[in-house]
Amino acid sequence: MKLEILTKNENRDIQKKIIEKIRDLINYKNLEPGDKLPSERTLSEKFEVSRGNIREAIQKLEFYGLLESIPQSGTFVANIGVIAMNGMIDDILRLEDPDFKSLVETRILLELKTARLAALRRTNEDLEAMKEALDAYATKVVKGEDAVQEDLLFHLAIAKASGNSTMNTFMLIITPGIITNFEKYHVCDSNQAFSGIQEHKDIYEAIKNQDPKLAKQMMKAHFKILYQYCYNQK
Repeated sequence: MKLEILTKNENRDIQKKIIEKIRDLINYKNLEPGDKLPSERTLSEKFEVSRGNIREAIQKLEFYGLLESIPQSGTFVANIGVIAMNGMIDDILRLEDPDFKSLVETRILLELKTARLAALRRTNEDLEAMKEALDAYATKVVKGEDAVQEDLLFHLAIAKASGNSTMNTFMLIITPGIITNFEKYHVCDSNQAFSGIQEHKDIYEAIKNQDPKLAKQMMKAHFKILYQYCYNQK
């Protein structure tokens, strides 16, 4: 399993501009709830961006309940007033990306819970995915190679094993931001990477043995350095 890094400042800027143009289009054409937007292809040509960029912007507006996509039918304005829609879009455009410390803090809180749930709910398939990521991490560390992605793949496997789709989704959302900033902030050094091999094994064994209390305890111990990073920051 390969983890793709999708977080790019350039893509965020393009997405914001598309959202602004969709808002302007709705206002210019006086579209009302239930009215259909032009197709992705039409918007792509009109705004001179890729269809993928259009799709991402539409999905974001869907997430906030401003648009509704119906398979085989198209994308429609949701049942919300124009004034409220414009206000919400302005708020969306003002949203700032979370800082690295916030991402790490959120990750710690999520993973203490996912480790406990994974110990209670894991399947043999989940254990295989964890073991594969664990072994890949250990191999890279021993070779002196960057193993940040393998580290996070191990934790994503635990999130999946928790059986909680919302927690799993949150982990998938915050992971790219953590990957792209991990080295930038020099959170861990090579010695800690070696320590991580045994720490991963301890977490894995606790989950494998279905011991939720120990799994949470081992995860907390694994995050000792991250705790120090978060709470030593001003």
